Amino acid sequence: SSAQARREDPRSPSTCEWRRGGLNQVSPAKRAMAVLVPRNFRLLDELEKGQKGDATSGVSWGLERGDDIMLTEWNGTIFGPLGTTFENRIYSLTITCGPRYPDQPMEVAFNTKINMACVEPNGKLKSSWPMLQRWKREYTIESVLQMLRQEMSSPANRKLPQPPEGTNY
Repeated sequence: SSAQARREDPRSPSTCEWRRGGLNQVSPAKRAMAVLVPRNFRLLDELEKGQKGDATSGVSWGLERGDDIMLTEWNGTIFGPLGTTFENRIYSLTITCGPRYPDQPMEVAFNTKINMACVEPNGKLKSSWPMLQRWKREYTIESVLQMLRQEMSSPANRKLPQPPEGTNY
């Protein structure tokens, strides 16, 4: 068919791009790099990974409500790293993936009271935190939680006195 011939034609619009001087061939690698995964597909992938639950990394995450079809409200858990004032504590977080995620960062707030340089007095993660400030589309819920856990072990935070265990915002 003509449709099939058009797909197989290396000069078809899907395999070419406009440049000064005319239409040029685009490599398959370049075409693959240009594909942006839609928000919900990306979040479904993150949900699946979170449900598989590899707690050995010290973090876990999942949807707040199973019926959240927009995949907006999430919860996260960080297990305090050994050798810090966070050790043997479990931190609960609320994560909101807005309509512009992953192009814009999620909002993150601790539910469990915590004393860290990157956390506001109300538990919300500071927008000046480097990972949020220099947001990249490739970052995920998991990578943010893992980076927060690493932040707990940083020299600036590892020995900070913490609120009484079990207190919430």
